[in-house]
Amino acid sequence: MTAIRAEGLRKRYPGFELKDVSLEVPKGSIVGFIGGNGAGKTTTIKAIVGAIRPDGGKVEIFGRDFARHGKALKQDMAVVTEDSFFHEAFAAKDVALVMRRLYTRWDDALFRRFLDRFGLPADKRIKDLSRGMRMKLVIAAALSHHPKLLILDEPTGGLDPVVRSEMLDVFLDFIQDEEHAILFSTHITTDLEKIADYIVFIHEGRIILSRPKDELLEQYGIMKCGLDEFPRVDAADYVGVRRYGFGCEMLVADRQAMRRKYPHLTIDPAAIEDIMLYYARGGKA
Repeated sequence: MTAIRAEGLRKRYPGFELKDVSLEVPKGSIVGFIGGNGAGKTTTIKAIVGAIRPDGGKVEIFGRDFARHGKALKQDMAVVTEDSFFHEAFAAKDVALVMRRLYTRWDDALFRRFLDRFGLPADKRIKDLSRGMRMKLVIAAALSHHPKLLILDEPTGGLDPVVRSEMLDVFLDFIQDEEHAILFSTHITTDLEKIADYIVFIHEGRIILSRPKDELLEQYGIMKCGLDEFPRVDAADYVGVRRYGFGCEMLVADRQAMRRKYPHLTIDPAAIEDIMLYYARGGKA
């Protein structure tokens, strides 16, 4: 059973359209959801969690239709966004009071353990906490009602590397339970290289690729050549190209095959960010 199955999601706004977006988040996995600003990541997530009504398509959470069973399913979900902070006048103890009324499985003892782990004071007001400490509080509250599904929309944006690393460790701990799953939308692709199992890339409202992360990193590459050599490279062999100075760099989808075909050219492994940027710049899909 998958944690999330979205099929054919459509949503039209002036100047933007979500176009038949389908994606799956298997149980026991972290799916990284990437794309540039305005690509449709947040719109897709809002459609999945019921924050907007899509024009078409459907969403299943743990095999149940979210449109019909959303209220019950939300007990198994936690949604964290980069701006999902509580009221600034609240302290952690106030957050616990609110969350206790919302979630039937709220666990005060677990919340206190997270506060201790993160070094969060129970009585300090949110307005006096740093951005990193505020996000730790949001994550602590999200996980303390024992969700099975964690949906993250840019939760580590603007955080320093130390805090981001701490958050990634928490997400990895969460996913050790094979009944759990995470959909992780972020522009910090290096975070996904560390923890994601799958990568889904959306561009201009359409899913461009959906593959296991290790498969992407194993197969894609950056092939380099001089401007004089570029005309001899078959256009069918690369996804996108970037010209600079006296040379070119091309994203290739099968670097081993390209090494056999072009043994005189340098081909380096491609990072997830490389793959996203070359497709987004208008390379062939």
